[in-house]
Amino acid sequence: MRLNISHVTQYQYDAQVPYALQQLRMTPKSRAGQTVLNWEIVIEGGCKELEFDDQHNNRVALVSIEPDRPDISFICHGVVETTDTSGVVGKHGGFTPVWLFTRPTDLTKPGPLVRELVKTIGTEFETQIQRMHALSHVIAERVRYEVRKTHSETSAEEALDAGHGVCQDHAQIFVTAARLMGIPSRYVSGYLMMNDRVDQDASHAWAEAHLDGIGWIGFDVSNGISPDERYVRVATGLDYRDAAPVSGMRFGDSAESMNVTLQVQQ
Repeated sequence: MRLNISHVTQYQYDAQVPYALQQLRMTPKSRAGQTVLNWEIVIEGGCKELEFDDQHNNRVALVSIEPDRPDISFICHGVVETTDTSGVVGKHGGFTPVWLFTRPTDLTKPGPLVRELVKTIGTEFETQIQRMHALSHVIAERVRYEVRKTHSETSAEEALDAGHGVCQDHAQIFVTAARLMGIPSRYVSGYLMMNDRVDQDASHAWAEAHLDGIGWIGFDVSNGISPDERYVRVATGLDYRDAAPVSGMRFGDSAESMNVTLQVQQ
């Protein structure tokens, strides 16, 4: 499948910003199941300082805002050719060792609710894949998909306690629980072509678990499947913070608003 992606992120401030520096993880790479045919990021109101691959092998662009600008925009567009691998990414790559993906972070630290969730799954499964699908199913039952109830700093335990969240929360709960089971797991950000719409409000997120004899395999809790040819992987990490499309810092006390427009279509 050939997917055409257009993703625009605009930040506006209520006062001029003297200095800001942003990290963009918005560039997909060719890898198992996807080939990037073309990709471009246009920056309005800022300047690309440099590009590098981070510890998770994500392509990162470091962008500074033009002095005293009240806004900055990141306009991404490109075409990616995908194939259905039933979620299997395969062999681990990058600079980060697999064992590090068993380490909890502030957003993926297991609490009593995650521990109880893992106990309800049990261990009576013929394969680890079946166990991971069971985990995905239980999370979807416990945490209903509902927007504007959580935020980027909501932890897995907090989302589970709230009982509602979005794909980011589903992915982080999965990662937290799988690590508690001793299975290396990571957070994935990317794109999903929806069957019922072209225009979307945000990019997508899911999780991957590293299973013996297979390598990395994806699980999209929000949709109850492993990623197929409708998915494009962009960045991975220990949690949302590692794979966020845009992150950074700015000087001053101006208030910030963000507007995102996204289209993913065949």
